[in-house]
Amino acid sequence: MNAARTFTTARRVLRQLGHDPRSIALLLLVPVLLLVLLYYVFDANRRGFDGIGASLLGIFPMVTMFLVTSIATLRERTSGTLERLLSMPLGKADLIAGYALAFGLLAVVQASAATGVAVWLLDLDIAGSPWLLLLIALLDALLGTALGLFVSAFAASEFQVVQFMPVVIFPQILLCGLFAPRDSMQPVLEALSDVLPMSYAVDGMTEVLHHTEATGDFYRDLAVVAGCALLVLALGAATLRRRTP
Repeated sequence: MNAARTFTTARRVLRQLGHDPRSIALLLLVPVLLLVLLYYVFDANRRGFDGIGASLLGIFPMVTMFLVTSIATLRERTSGTLERLLSMPLGKADLIAGYALAFGLLAVVQASAATGVAVWLLDLDIAGSPWLLLLIALLDALLGTALGLFVSAFAASEFQVVQFMPVVIFPQILLCGLFAPRDSMQPVLEALSDVLPMSYAVDGMTEVLHHTEATGDFYRDLAVVAGCALLVLALGAATLRRRTP
């Protein structure tokens, strides 16, 4: 992997996103606005907001980064940009790392904004450090980026990208423990939730919510989310071809 080529790819992606204000708004404003909306939904039940708000900090970054990354990468594929880039002395690792770096920088801004608003503006009551919330929110966003890069290889249009949401994202939201404890689910569903990365993202947020120090379970959840992101990035690199049919 060549660092110069990776940074050049990242700069190009960021420059293109800079010309798409709607995507920037989706990334940076929507998670914050949804958290504010949730705050007023639970206006009479602040403890309810504390529990669900922390979990959603692990969900919103993954969902929004999945959408923006998959659509942006699909445009690159369908326009022939990726094919032209791969005809140059640019390795798959350089390309994937460049995309991951560009969207990762956006993920830092997004996760920082959402976590900052939740903790300091909406007064989300957590026992642990806000920096631990930010860390796992950032890894969730990177996982969403990796999933978006991977899924873009199987979609022929932006509409098809949206159709992947019920397949890739919605089951994880339903089974992650947001609506019911995972150990209270049917055994088959509980076993399925145990292999879905969003479950560990929500578990990690819950650990920060209830414990003043980082626990062993928190580090396990962190490692699972990070490992899944790296695995999916590798799968995304495998979908790149030097020549398209």
